[in-house]
Amino acid sequence: MKSIDKILLKKNYVKIKLKKIATNHLKLKATINGVKGNFILDTGASNSCVGLDLISFFKLDAEESEVKAAGAGATGMETQQSKGNTLKIGDWITHKSHLVLFNLAHVNTALEQHNAKKVHGIIGADILEKGKAFIDYKAHALYLKLEKQ
Repeated sequence: MKSIDKILLKKNYVKIKLKKIATNHLKLKATINGVKGNFILDTGASNSCVGLDLISFFKLDAEESEVKAAGAGATGMETQQSKGNTLKIGDWITHKSHLVLFNLAHVNTALEQHNAKKVHGIIGADILEKGKAFIDYKAHALYLKLEKQ
């Protein structure tokens, strides 16, 4: 075990495996409201997002949002939001996850053009900040600190 592992695990962090895909993005598995999905880890995304077409799939309560989404070559996209969701990544969990819902077609089209599989959403900086994240790019690992119960 590397020393970074030892230090972070002693400090109540959990280790989550990341998979590097054809686009050089890092992919991970996460569970929203008990439903598993595939997500891209995006440190540049301010909010974690889920595809607008997956509201019922992830059992989300969606509401209108004034926010317009932008990113990956698309701007001004209509969004909805969903608050108070349970998000689990590895052994890390939060029951207060706020998700932005928008059309991920442009993201998935870009992935498919590189022979990468579609994703259900994006894990963004909001979750990374909440989990006091460390990313080990060489080892393809994400560390998130467990919340005190």
